[in-house]
Amino acid sequence: MQIMNHTVVALTWTLKDSLGELLDELTEPVEFLVGGEDLLPRIEQALMGKREGESVELYLEPEDGFGDYDADLVFLEPRSLFPEELEEGMVFEGNGLPQGASSDIPPHTLLTVTELYPEHVVLDANHPLAGIALKIALRIHRIRPSTQAEQHQASAGTGFFKIAPSLPEGQEPPLLH
Repeated sequence: MQIMNHTVVALTWTLKDSLGELLDELTEPVEFLVGGEDLLPRIEQALMGKREGESVELYLEPEDGFGDYDADLVFLEPRSLFPEELEEGMVFEGNGLPQGASSDIPPHTLLTVTELYPEHVVLDANHPLAGIALKIALRIHRIRPSTQAEQHQASAGTGFFKIAPSLPEGQEPPLLH
């Protein structure tokens, strides 16, 4: 079977920056929907027509990956608004920020805590790989037709480096209406 729109492909990969520094390695195959929201467009283009067992190597400029770094997506918020357990690397959704946080932050933006200071917290809405040119080596392990549910969701359940919100242990996410 060849990879085409609405097929699910099981991939492994090695992801490096432009200097060859290892950023991520996926050693067990993970399934992605081609023609949905799981993969970057340039990766999908490179996979089209490929078969099980083949490999693909790509060089992605930031605009083909996670975009350029945007300094306007960095926010400083008072440290006193956040729980004591706050740690660098935690991810919040804009509408899940504590009361009193900046109203300039869009509600469905994901923000990563990048630095903690005694008086303030640095929140970054850029993807962690924004502004980085990437080298990716992909290996195709399996290809199958997608299900109607996967097509409806536009996903096989795993996105390519998607970020999910994280909360301090024991804290419940806010109710979304």
